[in-house]
Amino acid sequence: MRYREFWQLVDEVLGEAQGREIVRTFVVGALGHRTAQAALDDGEEPRTVWHALCDELAIPESRRWGLDPHRQAPPRR
Repeated sequence: MRYREFWQLVDEVLGEAQGREIVRTFVVGALGHRTAQAALDDGEEPRTVWHALCDELAIPESRRWGLDPHRQAPPRR
């Protein structure tokens, strides 16, 4: 997953304004008790951050991949 895809999913799944605020402020335990933004800034892979954020927010698998029904989910590492 590229950064562009990460941000596109944030906008589609969480909503542009609300999603970006969540990325900046919501602390995710699986990311070492960092925000998603801090994890990205520290070099974590976007797909790792996306999976952790979705898990923490209890986003169902059916909603995690945005509006494109043909988008494939990036594998977990």
